[in-house]
Parts: sequence; structure tokens; C-alpha cells
Amino acid sequence: MFSHITIGANDIEASRKFYDSTLGALGIKPAQTDAKGRLLYATDTGRLMVTKPINGQPATGANGGTIGFGASSAAAVNAWHAAGVANGGVTCENPPGIRQTTVGALYLAYLRDPAGNKLCAVYHVPV
Repeated sequence: MFSHITIGANDIEASRKFYDSTLGALGIKPAQTDAKGRLLYATDTGRLMVTKPINGQPATGANGGTIGFGASSAAAVNAWHAAGVANGGVTCENPPGIRQTTVGALYLAYLRDPAGNKLCAVYHVPV
């Protein structure tokens, strides 16, 4: 459904450290930097871009917004979370763990990135 997601950052190098480590824990390659200084993370299913806001105003985390990243296992979710906390992220919501939802059991972890964007890593627990 989505081709890409772009999020704002105030400190591109802090964001690079955070996203290279958290997305690396999910098997995603480190960022490439385009001519405008934006970070680009790409997979076969989509792209995440991290950039200073075009309007020159400070980046802020979306109120009510969350970006979710798929993980291959609960261990990958834990590695993602640990990498984020070690690289400028702040844990939020509940600790990593299983949540029962209408679509089944999900193993989730939440973080805020250095700019305050809310992120989630999710693994769909097999039945």
C-alpha cells in the first residue's frame, strides 16, 4: 500500500546512528544519503526517508502517529528495542512483550526516536 514514509529529524547524524542500529537489528542495510542530505533506508517492500523538515521548522513527533516495522521473530523485536535504547531512543508504552489483539498474538516493542517519532517493531506470533 505504501511506497515510502518520510519523517523529520533535527539531528541527521543522531538519527542515522539510531536508525542504522534499530533497522540493522531487523536485517535492513544502513542508510544511503542523497544529494539533499536525507537518509534513505530501502527494502523490496518500501522506503523510509529521514530528513530535516523542508519548511525549516523543527521536527516534532506525530501526536497519535506510529510507524511499525515488521520483524522475523520475538528475538528480532528485542534486538531492535535494545539497539534503539542504546542509540538515543527512549522506550515508551509497555515493555516489549506479547499483546493479544483482534488479529491474534503480536510480540511488540515501542520506542521514540531522537526526534520523538513513535515507532513499533512487531512480530506476528504463529498459532
